[in-house]
Amino acid sequence: MDFLELDGLSITLLTLGVLAVLVLFAGAKVVPQGYNYTVERFGRYIRTLKPGLNLIIPFVDNVGKKMNMMEQVLDVPHQEVITRDNASVTANGVTFYQILDAAAAAYEVAQLEVGILNLTMTNIRSVMGSMDLDELLSHRDEINTRVLRVVDAAVSPWGLKITRIEIKDIDPPKDLVESMGRQMKAEREKRALILEAEGKRQAAILQAEGQKQSQVLEAEGRREAAFRDAEARERSAEAEAKATEVVSDAIAAGSVQAINYFVANNYIKALESLAKSPNQKVLMLPVDAASVIGAIGGIAEIARETFGGEKPATRPVSGRPPSTT
Repeated sequence: MDFLELDGLSITLLTLGVLAVLVLFAGAKVVPQGYNYTVERFGRYIRTLKPGLNLIIPFVDNVGKKMNMMEQVLDVPHQEVITRDNASVTANGVTFYQILDAAAAAYEVAQLEVGILNLTMTNIRSVMGSMDLDELLSHRDEINTRVLRVVDAAVSPWGLKITRIEIKDIDPPKDLVESMGRQMKAEREKRALILEAEGKRQAAILQAEGQKQSQVLEAEGRREAAFRDAEARERSAEAEAKATEVVSDAIAAGSVQAINYFVANNYIKALESLAKSPNQKVLMLPVDAASVIGAIGGIAEIARETFGGEKPATRPVSGRPPSTT
């Protein structure tokens, strides 16, 4: 009898031990890294379990939603968009989001990803529809920024953070692409013609500038040469005037030799200029020899007086000019 009672007590204790273990396992919850679990008590949210080992009241509390707290990617499917200038394009994209508040994401919205997707697609149509086609194709960063700002503000009550929205593809219709290709080709040809015309214009300007500088330098050269010629003529005139003054002083002093020298010198110069004339091949000058000899004799008398020679007898100088007939 005692054995039976002891055996029944052991069974009871064993049963209680097993129940205790089951209760312990039911109350212990291990949350993996990157996840948060919500705890519900009789269907009502009470708290959030963080990554690691957590204890709850078994059979009273239970795990509600298992929320992924890591950044996640959501593909935005293709959709047709009408731009401001009535061009039809097809666009798609990708959205990156992260749950910051597990309870809000679990209980503030039903079908979280569907809500994010619809908000993103709606705002992509709104932003792209307010732009012209050319602006749409060349300002993707502006589209991404505007859509991100609007969608992030809309999902903030859901405990979410939209980290990035990117437009992947913008596909205009085929005929529109061909038109854009022709437009681009015409624009490039226009730029080429403009650059060629600008090059010719610049070359013409540089050539004209070079000719102008050449003419200026040539005029400066002529001016300098004329100045030098005038200075030379001035010096020559001064020398001639000085010589004439000396001869005049000698004549005033009664020197007949000076008169003979002056007349003979000018006479010889006149003959020399006639002989050097380019259009004169033969020179016929029947000249009175006595007059020439007299002039030369006067020069000889001047030389003898200058170098201290004996003064010759005075000879009359013929007053008759040289005959040219």
